[in-house]
Amino acid sequence: MIETLLLWLFAGTALVAAALMLVLRHPMRVALALTATMLSLAGVYALLGVHVIAVFQVLIYVGAVMVFMVYAIMLLDVRDRSFTRRFSRLLVPGIAAALLFLAILAHGLWRALPGARRRGGRRALRLAAFLDRIPERVLAAFRARFGAAGRRGRGGAGRARSGTTASWITCRC
Repeated sequence: MIETLLLWLFAGTALVAAALMLVLRHPMRVALALTATMLSLAGVYALLGVHVIAVFQVLIYVGAVMVFMVYAIMLLDVRDRSFTRRFSRLLVPGIAAALLFLAILAHGLWRALPGARRRGGRRALRLAAFLDRIPERVLAAFRARFGAAGRRGRGGAGRARSGTTASWITCRC
């Protein structure tokens, strides 16, 4: 019971501190929010039983990397006017691009639902079946491009494939 409560506490703290890193403007406050995120993640790792990663999180990331980042931030001129402006002038184009991306993603997911119709009256694949086939298609595309063609596609003399199944990954330089 107490472990579950602590897990939720550390996870919530990590989420809030990560959100603060996106909102805060002053570099030192962002560094402190990053430190809080890393310490909370170390607590989550410790509660999950991965003590080595929790110790590495504290020693390496919080101890070494954050000390370096805080040292670099202290070398900045904190009286700079760019820290007082709340938002960048690229905020509106960024929000427009994010909304366009989300609309395209929603449209693609909507068309992949079982009730959606495709050309020729065929039903679309279920979303889970479609997502399961993506790695196969990516690997097939790599095999088709690099596996059988060898260096011929880049102007070199093609080589024969070796007998291993993963030979298309190796460099033929």
